[in-house]
Amino acid sequence: MQQQRRQPELVEGNLPVFVFPTELIFYADDQSTHKQVLTLYNPYEFALKFKVLCTTPNKYVVADAAGTVKPQCCVDIVIRHRDVRAAHYGVIDKFRLQVSEQSQRKALGRKEIIATLLPSAKEPPQQKEEEEKRIKEHLAESVFFEQTLCQPENRTASSGPSLLTVFLGIVCIAALMLPTLGEMESLVPLYLHLSVNQKLVAAYVLGLITMVILRT
Repeated sequence: MQQQRRQPELVEGNLPVFVFPTELIFYADDQSTHKQVLTLYNPYEFALKFKVLCTTPNKYVVADAAGTVKPQCCVDIVIRHRDVRAAHYGVIDKFRLQVSEQSQRKALGRKEIIATLLPSAKEPPQQKEEEEKRIKEHLAESVFFEQTLCQPENRTASSGPSLLTVFLGIVCIAALMLPTLGEMESLVPLYLHLSVNQKLVAAYVLGLITMVILRT
């Protein structure tokens, strides 16, 4: 009975998505507006997976751009504008909130949210009304990209230095530990004695290897 009641809702693309607000306005002169929150509600009796897409993901940082909402619960999605500058004033970007059932890959529903950066919240009323009207009329199709691919916070873990780099470092250390030419009391064979210039080269290479290891 329950499956028959839910079946009409699970048609691909027809599931209503409940999110608030449906429009984000960032003001350049008000830093408190540079970080805003979208709340996604799940009124259904089954869990939903969600994914945040964006037309210009390089301009925004989205915390938890993908996740799960439990049945009859909600989740907050924090969106931060990270490229506030005059060149972006009035440019209309779009976010797409896409949801699916946990056991399925197809998108059951989607909701688009408009995002705009304005220079100031203290604009004249007439100018603000014109801007809001222009935003609402912006219904053209847009290309969306994975938000998670463009967040610097989601860097993959470094694999560390390569085996060749480690091997060269060990060789350089061993070279520096070998006796220098002219040391007669050493038990090391004479052909393993290195000149001062050779040790300087080994020290220089070891320094370069150390910098590479510290960067990885």
